[in-house]
Amino acid sequence: MKKYALLLTIFVLLIYSSCATNPMTGKKTLNLVSNSELFPASFQQYGKFIKENKVVQGTAEAKQVENIGVKIKEAAEKYLNSVGQNQYLNDYRWEYKLVESKDLNAWCLPGGKIVVYTGILAVTKDEAGLATVMAHEVAHALANHGAQRMSASKLQGLGAVGVALATGGQSAENQFLWQQLYGVGSQVGVMLPFSRAHESEADQIGLTLMAIAGYNPQEAIAFWKRMAAQSGGKTQPEFMSTHPSDATRVANLQNLVPQAKAMAAKFGKIY
Repeated sequence: MKKYALLLTIFVLLIYSSCATNPMTGKKTLNLVSNSELFPASFQQYGKFIKENKVVQGTAEAKQVENIGVKIKEAAEKYLNSVGQNQYLNDYRWEYKLVESKDLNAWCLPGGKIVVYTGILAVTKDEAGLATVMAHEVAHALANHGAQRMSASKLQGLGAVGVALATGGQSAENQFLWQQLYGVGSQVGVMLPFSRAHESEADQIGLTLMAIAGYNPQEAIAFWKRMAAQSGGKTQPEFMSTHPSDATRVANLQNLVPQAKAMAAKFGKIY
């Protein structure tokens, strides 16, 4: 029993000592990975990706990605300055690239490295649609979602060790069964809801950022409806997905638009 108590103590101490308040959300978040560890690895990964893929340069679309990226960055700076967190972005190294790919995707690595795939431009349609996408991806980085996911994975692994210790005296068949139950239960009951919460959080932060940057947040709803149309309704059940359902996402955004407009008004943006 002593080893179980020790493991539980370590588990609790890890959680307690690794919670910090994120200035973008105002919430305490689990973070076992510091920016000093995460950002260099992120920048290296980004550099490798850029070398191995075709970056679009000099086109109107590439310039639009750059211009929107700068506006979103400045919006983040304005917001953080307003809450007394002007130092929060000190270690960010912003870059905004358009990359040739048919994928309907975009991403922002920790530290501000943003990539938009050309394939998604057919869905963004206009500058406001593209701002919706980029603000959402930047929001993931500003909320430290990457570090939180890594932290959660570490705790999930520690939990698996705990299950192994607790069932060590049982038959191999029972040990395997308990590990399987733990794996499915922790994934469906913890990790997937955790990911969906991050998506909803990025929607909320992204909506605010695009509004401060000068884009009507109402346009985000039109974009996500266009994205939903791309799936043709062929999506897996929400509880099995890393993302909220299309209907949930649109409904949440509709509820968040007034809040985003109110925040933008503080910075002189009226919609």
